[in-house]
Amino acid sequence: ATDEAIDMVELLSQVQRDFQGPDTAQVVLNDESKAQLLGVRSELESVVVNLLSNAIRHTPQDGEITLTWRSGPDGAELIVQDTGEGIDEEDIPRLTERFFRVDRGRSRSKGGVGLGLAIVKHVLARHDADVSIASQLESGSTFTCHFPSARVALAASPVLS
Repeated sequence: ATDEAIDMVELLSQVQRDFQGPDTAQVVLNDESKAQLLGVRSELESVVVNLLSNAIRHTPQDGEITLTWRSGPDGAELIVQDTGEGIDEEDIPRLTERFFRVDRGRSRSKGGVGLGLAIVKHVLARHDADVSIASQLESGSTFTCHFPSARVALAASPVLS
């Protein structure tokens, strides 16, 4: 698959629409940038889908999930932040391992197979990016995907003649 300039705000809003439902936490889109990302759309979509489905699975209906796209001189960031149950600090380093699952008694029945974050890590590596995870039990988690500036394309601005 070849890299193309992807409108990340459009991609995020599409995934947001796909996941928003009456039984899920509210998903808010925070588009701080119109910058495009050079990459493979289907792969980047899988990153957003995996991160958002995890956030929905671990955030109560009255909670909130924020999808943020922002860019600056040192690159761009895709941030998925939730107000959910959070992750135990000792589990964070292992989250992106294949098949690793946080197995807690209060975990819901809708458990995954533990591949989502491994897929996220793999796709990000192919896009010269990485993910950092910050979380606190009972107060939610933040997954920040950082893309280098070489991957960021500013949306073409109209040429004034």
